[in-house]
Amino acid sequence: MKLLEAGEVQVGKVFSAEYDFVIPEYQRPYAWGKDETLQLLDDLRDALTRTSDEPYFLGSIVLVKQKGLPTSEVIDGQQRLTTLTILCAVLRDLTSNASLRADIHKFVEEPEVVWDDKAARVRLKLRKRDAKFFKKHVQTDGSIDDLMAQSDQVLETDSQKSIRDNAIALYRALAGWSAEERTALFKMLGGRTYLVVVSTPDLTSAYRIFSVMNSRGLPLTAPDIFKSTVIGEIADDDERAAYAETWEDLEQELGRDQFAELFLHLRTLVVKKKGVKGLLIEFPELVLSKYLPTNAKGFIDDFLTPYAQANMRLVNRDFDKTDPKWSLINGWLQRLAQFDNQDWRPAALWALKNHADDPVFLDAFLRKLERLAASLFVRRIYTTPRVARYNELLEQLDGGHGLDADRFELSPEERAATTQHLGGDIYLVSKITKFILLRTDEILARTSGVVYEHDKITIEHVLPQTPSSDSEWRQNFTNEERVAWTHKLGNLVLLNRAKNATANNFDFAYKKNQYFTSTNGVANFALTTQVIGEQEWTPKVIQARQEALLGLLIDEWSLAT
Repeated sequence: MKLLEAGEVQVGKVFSAEYDFVIPEYQRPYAWGKDETLQLLDDLRDALTRTSDEPYFLGSIVLVKQKGLPTSEVIDGQQRLTTLTILCAVLRDLTSNASLRADIHKFVEEPEVVWDDKAARVRLKLRKRDAKFFKKHVQTDGSIDDLMAQSDQVLETDSQKSIRDNAIALYRALAGWSAEERTALFKMLGGRTYLVVVSTPDLTSAYRIFSVMNSRGLPLTAPDIFKSTVIGEIADDDERAAYAETWEDLEQELGRDQFAELFLHLRTLVVKKKGVKGLLIEFPELVLSKYLPTNAKGFIDDFLTPYAQANMRLVNRDFDKTDPKWSLINGWLQRLAQFDNQDWRPAALWALKNHADDPVFLDAFLRKLERLAASLFVRRIYTTPRVARYNELLEQLDGGHGLDADRFELSPEERAATTQHLGGDIYLVSKITKFILLRTDEILARTSGVVYEHDKITIEHVLPQTPSSDSEWRQNFTNEERVAWTHKLGNLVLLNRAKNATANNFDFAYKKNQYFTSTNGVANFALTTQVIGEQEWTPKVIQARQEALLGLLIDEWSLAT
C-alpha cells in the first residue's frame, strides 16, 4: 500500500535532520531568476512586518520519501528550497554574531557529530552537474563573497549563473537591513514560516500528486513531466544519470521554449492529426507508449535526439555557408521562417532528420515545401485545413513517397487563387505584404538565401495613399487609377528606415532621390533600386512593373495554369 503523508511543516524543521533533500538527476535545473527571488524576500518581509504571530505559508513541496527515513527526492519545490538555502547562506555571511551565524548555518548544513562519527552533511544536494559548485559557493560558511565574484567565464551552467545572480540580489537587499531586522527575519523564517510537505514512497504517485497541485514555484513544462516518465523507466543508476544529462543537454542547446515546442512537432510527426486532448495527455498515450516501458533509451537515442538535432539545424540555419549546396538549405529555412505559423515544421524536421546528409534532396524538398507554405500563406488558409494538408503530406512521406508526394502539389485552382491574391491589393493584407516583397526582392536580385539584417524594414508606397490635392500625383492619376494601383505589388517598395508621413507630399523625383535612397545615395533593396531607375511614375509604369514582378513569382512558384 502506498502511504501518502501531507502536513504543514515549519521551515526550521524542513531544514533539519528529518529531511535530506536530493534533487534527482532527471529534474530540470535550478532556474529561478532575480524577480522570483526578490519577490520571495518581499513576501517574507511583508509577513515580518505584520503585528500578529500568524503563520506564513510559502507553498508546497512534493517528495518521494520513505516513512522514517530522511532521504527525500524533490519532485516539486526545488526552486523554492534552493532559493531558501541561498537566502540562509546570505543571512549567515552577513552576520557577525558567531552564535547566530552557527544557528543559521545549521539550516544549510547538518553539523558534524564527533562522538557519533557523523560527518557534516548539506541539507540540500543539487543535481550532479551543480552540486559541487553549490556546496563550495553557498553551503560553505563564508563563501558568499567568493560566489558573487564569479564571472560568467568560469560558471559552467545557467543554473550556476542563476545561483550567483540571486545571491547578489539577496545580498544587496539584505545588506540594507539592520542586523536586528535580519535576525528577526531568520527567527520568523524558522519559527512561523511553513511549507506544506507532501510525501509518498512512490515516484509515480508523487508525480500524480504534483500534476493536480497548484504550485507557486516555476512551473514544469510538458517535457519536464515526460522526462520524469522516460528517465524513471531506466533501471541502472549510472545510465539513468547519463540519459538525464543527455536530455538536459538537448534542452539547453535548443533553449527551454524551443525544446517545449519540439514536443508538439514530435506528436504531429507520430500522430499526423490535429491535437484534441492536449499534449500532456496525448504525448504519453500516442508517442511514449510506443517506447515505454521497455525501450526508454530508444526513445532518447532514436527519436528525441535526432529530431532535436534536426530542430537545431532548422532554428540555427547553420549549414556550411562556404559550400554552395548546403548554403541553399540555409536559404530555404530562412524563407520558411518568415511565415506566421509553424505548421510546416514537422515536415521540415522529417526531411532534416531522415536526409540529414543529402543537400540535393533537402534543396528539392524544402523548395517544394516553401512553395506549398507560400501558397497556403498568401491565400490565408486558416489553421484546420492548413494543418490537415501538412498532415496528409506527412502520411505520404512516411509512406515512402518522398519528393513525389502529391500533397506537395498545387491544383490548378490553388495556383490560380494564389496568383489572384499576389496580383491583388496585397498591402491591405498586412500579414503577407512584407513576405511577398522580400521574396520578390530576393528573386529580382538573383541571389540565394538573402538575409536582411537591417534594424527596420518598412513598406512604402510610391504613389502615396493620400496625395495632397495640389500634388503631381493628382495630375498623373485619376481617382479610379489610384484605387486600382495604390496597394498593388507594382507600387510598393522596401526601405530600411522608419515611415515618414510627410513623404506623401513629395513629388516622384524628390521622393526617389531623397527618400528612397540611403545615406550613401543608393537603395538597399533591388525593388527600390528598380524604382529609382524610372524617370516618371504613371499608371502605365506601375502596370508594366506589376506584370513583371508578378511574373517572377509565378515562375518561382510554378503557378502558371
